[in-house]
Amino acid sequence: MAAQSEPLPETIETPSGKGAGDENFPVGSWLIAKHLRPHVMRYYAFARAADDIADNPGISPEEKIRRLDAFEAGLAPGATEPVTATRLRDSLTETGVPDDCARNLLIAFRQDTTKLRYADWAELMGYCANSAHPVGRYLLHLHGEGQGTHVPSDALCAALQVLNHLQDLGDDRRELDRVYLPADWMAESGIDVTALDADFSYPGLRKVIDRCLGGCDHLLDIAEPLADRTRDRRLAAEIAVIQRLARRLSARLRREDPLMRRVKHSWLDLAAGAFAGVVRLLRP
Repeated sequence: MAAQSEPLPETIETPSGKGAGDENFPVGSWLIAKHLRPHVMRYYAFARAADDIADNPGISPEEKIRRLDAFEAGLAPGATEPVTATRLRDSLTETGVPDDCARNLLIAFRQDTTKLRYADWAELMGYCANSAHPVGRYLLHLHGEGQGTHVPSDALCAALQVLNHLQDLGDDRRELDRVYLPADWMAESGIDVTALDADFSYPGLRKVIDRCLGGCDHLLDIAEPLADRTRDRRLAAEIAVIQRLARRLSARLRREDPLMRRVKHSWLDLAAGAFAGVVRLLRP
């Protein structure tokens, strides 16, 4: 007789306490059309809940995957739980957004449970194809944008993902033994993952961080035409805010050490981002 799998816990989610206000970049801000904001927040709630499961250090990889599988099952017609997934499913049906924008995120979160190292930049970009690209694609689909926006959107989202990884270098290593720096670049700089155990970045690690920032800046260059190609004026303004904030965060990470303290936007950075959005919104 085949062994039965253990039932899922009554509460599948493991909330970290993080919310939209804790993110580096705006989530469903006032720039997004009012009738679309609830849909954006349902997508964010799904992504946040799944990410919290993948990042929870108190759950085994096997248990994380079981819970993430339950999230995917919740996207199916007729499913009744988890509610965060079924609410998104209903939203996707209402708006006509394809559900691969959610399912691909789960591929990345499952990968996070077992894959702790990345051989090179290309492998890291492969991860971003599931962890980051779907977020931009979701917003583009929601606003009815064309495929001409996909390439710059993918580049922007990948840059945001790597910038977030660089901010969390120390925490990811300490809490999850997860390292998103390309292993070949570390080897070329004469270091290994133990360099992340220090309280500050030694020259070899600093070199790898700057090399990753160079990759981010290249991605942001590819993403530069995105706002111009976006037909929805409010979404274009949101994109302009995010692009400006990404540029400023990249520059800040070059000046500051993410191992010494969390590098984040200053009030001046946030003001510059808001100004870029308003200027974009007022353009004819």
